[in-house]
Amino acid sequence: MSDIAVTPPLNPGAPVKPDPAKPALRTVVLYRTKLWVRVWHWINALSLFFLLVSGLQIFNAHPALYWGQAANFTHPILAMQGVPVGGSWRGVTTVFGHSFTTTGLFGASDYHGSIMRRGFPSWLTIPSDRDLANGRRWHFFFAWAFAINGAAYFLYILIGRHLKKDLWPTAEDIRSIPRSIIDHILFRHPHGEAAARFNVLQKLAYLVVLLGLLPLMILTGLTMSPGMNAAFPILPWIFGGRQSARTIHFICAWSLVGFFAIHIFQVFAAGVFNEMRSIITGRFAIKVPADAPPFDGEGVAR
Repeated sequence: MSDIAVTPPLNPGAPVKPDPAKPALRTVVLYRTKLWVRVWHWINALSLFFLLVSGLQIFNAHPALYWGQAANFTHPILAMQGVPVGGSWRGVTTVFGHSFTTTGLFGASDYHGSIMRRGFPSWLTIPSDRDLANGRRWHFFFAWAFAINGAAYFLYILIGRHLKKDLWPTAEDIRSIPRSIIDHILFRHPHGEAAARFNVLQKLAYLVVLLGLLPLMILTGLTMSPGMNAAFPILPWIFGGRQSARTIHFICAWSLVGFFAIHIFQVFAAGVFNEMRSIITGRFAIKVPADAPPFDGEGVAR
């Protein structure tokens, strides 16, 4: 006889005993994101996309940035140039006096099979060809859509106290910043009722965008307009000149791109279906202990 122990086959009809180490959970679907917040979110996402690609079209008319009231146009802090090489173009990007070859992306890139001189490539701009007038039309249309939508949202968060209730960090939130940073690095996302609320890093990021980047984008955009300079001469004084305002506008635009890139990455990391359902329908599913009290539509035990 063999001394190898034979495990009896599992009985598929036998009841599965719950693991006492894992408490029983049930799924609760909450109404997390209100209609107006969802409308604001999607109008802003659409507006900011077209503002970016039309803004790059405008930037291509003079792909360089300067600083100061009396800007030194011979020494830009950033420049994307096309240098003629053997009947074609080589893209050269200069940052604070340091130059890099960036052919194919910045300074010179492919357009209908030929290397053309342009700051940003055609696939990043609207229109794709060099058309400053139409780029400005796209930009101003979505700038108005963005500004009106943003003003309506600010009224909403002030009247509905959304800013204080949902976005302003508490003392406990501030103390939890180190732990929240570690949790994000390790991809440990909150569970249960905590998943339905903003964590402290989300709150701080949204406040920086809402109270910092977006107002700066609007004000520096207005500062670049000669008509607005004439009506409100304090604007170029605040930002140190129109060229400085243009540079700040550029930096804020790419800061928003970085914010949205991280935002989209976190959506996928936290569960893309659940997160997208929340921002489309308002419904968000969480796991809670099976014996937890019932929840109402706002995610508060009743």
